[in-house]
Amino acid sequence: MNLHDLLEAVTRKLDRGGSPDSHFPDREGEYWALCPFHPDRHPENFSVSEAGYHCFACGASGGLWALAEKLGVTQPLHLCTVVGGDDTPHLPPTLENYAAAKRLPVDFLRSLGLVTVYPQGRPAVKMPYFDTGGAEIGARLRVALEGKNRFKWRKGTHVQPYGLWRLNRSWGAVILCEGESDAQTFWFHGAQALGIPGAASWQAEWAEVVEGLAVYVWQEPDQGGETFASRVGAGLPDCRILTPPEGRKDISECHIAGFAIPELVDRLRREARPWREIRAEKLSREAAAALEAAGDLPQAPDILERFAAACRERGLVGEDQAAKLLFLAGVSRLLDRPVSCVVKGASSSGKSVTVETVFAHFPPSAFYALSSMSERSLAYSHEPLMHRMLILYEAAGLTSDLATYLMRSLLSEGKIRYETIEKTGQGLQPKLIERAGPTGLIVTTTGANLHPENETRMLSITVRDDPIQTAGVLQALANRASGREAEPPDVARWHALQRWLELAGCRRVTIPYANDLALLADSRAVRLRRDFGAVLNLVHAHAILHQATRERDPVGRIVATLADYAAVYELVIDLIAQGVQATVSTSIRETVAAVKELDTPTDPGIGLAPIAKRLGIDRSAASRRVRVAVEEGYLVNLEQRNGRPARITPGDPLPEEGAVLPHPDALFGEGEGRCGVSSPPSKAQRCKGSDGVSVDL
Repeated sequence: MNLHDLLEAVTRKLDRGGSPDSHFPDREGEYWALCPFHPDRHPENFSVSEAGYHCFACGASGGLWALAEKLGVTQPLHLCTVVGGDDTPHLPPTLENYAAAKRLPVDFLRSLGLVTVYPQGRPAVKMPYFDTGGAEIGARLRVALEGKNRFKWRKGTHVQPYGLWRLNRSWGAVILCEGESDAQTFWFHGAQALGIPGAASWQAEWAEVVEGLAVYVWQEPDQGGETFASRVGAGLPDCRILTPPEGRKDISECHIAGFAIPELVDRLRREARPWREIRAEKLSREAAAALEAAGDLPQAPDILERFAAACRERGLVGEDQAAKLLFLAGVSRLLDRPVSCVVKGASSSGKSVTVETVFAHFPPSAFYALSSMSERSLAYSHEPLMHRMLILYEAAGLTSDLATYLMRSLLSEGKIRYETIEKTGQGLQPKLIERAGPTGLIVTTTGANLHPENETRMLSITVRDDPIQTAGVLQALANRASGREAEPPDVARWHALQRWLELAGCRRVTIPYANDLALLADSRAVRLRRDFGAVLNLVHAHAILHQATRERDPVGRIVATLADYAAVYELVIDLIAQGVQATVSTSIRETVAAVKELDTPTDPGIGLAPIAKRLGIDRSAASRRVRVAVEEGYLVNLEQRNGRPARITPGDPLPEEGAVLPHPDALFGEGEGRCGVSSPPSKAQRCKGSDGVSVDL
């Protein structure tokens, strides 16, 4: 029975059996009759249509289904109605039809609070949610018995496990299942269960609800079931997994098929295995497959050099050092303290291309890239950030105080705890939002510096802007246009390498020479307190990356070799020295030297155009170099009025070159401050630990 047929049945009832031809005398699809809700003598007062009914005399109004129920127009189960705007017949979602579909007694469902309601004139099954004390705290509406979009939450309802009021801790165990109908089926057969409304809706704080109980999880044989088990298992690793009989999905389906449910549940509980054990086996298989797919990369003595070559093959020109450092920062996402980087440069200098090229070698699970974000995105987004790199293509997304604070919390504390106020059915209530890290940040900017509190937590990488670099980029573009560029290499091996590191790679590292590094570092540089930790983390990441050729100590930790420090030293020594202002970059020295050459005592102050010409670069690149030098005090802009051409003159003297970290050679030999290694190891020795024991992976 479709809505039109139901309208006709209702109007027949109102007509007391009148002629079908007289049902719609006034206008198509609308019927006027005497109101059944009050003594009525004027048929023009009461209007009925598929949209519902309304009496203009007494004010009665509502949906067509409610009117049909009042008039006693029944809907046999074998009749159907069309919903959703398609031609597929479906049973209307009344309590009786729902009970028949699930093969559960209507009275049993009524005892759980289920009832037919008519929102917007259409029937739906209301499933109330109660708290542990039996007070109603929300409801979900079953608006269709089949197909997609079967559910709607009542406004103001907070998602909670279904069945809290029935939880009896003396039973000692509980089954977690997907959805209300499965929980109802378990309850009907005498089993204790909680229904989780959606495979991905499990929340970590719900673990407190089942604390002290043996937890079983019904894992349906699909992607949703795997997601459900994984989300529960992440917080309850000792939960045990119930695997449904072959060919069956959920307990409701088993019940409808005629299984003896109590016996089935007892058998499945005896056969259940811990999620921790199942996951370990799955990860082991995936790790073995990833290691095989990575080919010879894990065994390579210098993976960073292999990576730089891969980037060059993909068209990245002249940025080997930046690419290596970004790659190593990406590996550091696996640590408790990932290393974050800001990539700086003039507009169109290749910042984004460099980052994109590097992270094309990482699987999507390793990073989350955005071109911009709102100031509250970090708090409200549902995208997982744990052990991932957040890539933001333009620091403009971090300009607000709240955004920089949230980012600083994520980088420093490894998580976000953000409390806000939200409107609920009980009025304004506090809500604590937690985002788990640790997370590393990669951000690009044309500015000289980020917010000071974020700047000091990141390594600054400046892409090249010199003429030689520009010539190389132009040649690469020409090769691409002329068809001479080779096809970019397949990155599948690199993805597999990262996947192997995630799944099976060891993340614990010992750095035997860490104390020697601390003794030889320049203790006068206060910022080195923070940067030194980043250096150690990069050494840690380099050792993890090369763990297939590193030894393990007696407790299974990877032993970092001097080769690990040497590789990191080459990448960061200039950046660290610039950060603590023990030195300045070559580009800034060249810029200051050009200003000194051009500046004259009789006419102090040089414009940007002469500086750019002397350096052989364009005006935008020269402008950025000058802006950086002015912020660091090495140049001064004599023009203080806005909108006037700059007048640049020399400022503070450049610092003398100083060593803030010991050169790798300083860690060899027997003298004071050395770590006691008699001579630098060979390349082969650097890829081994100190005792020469081979590693059998």
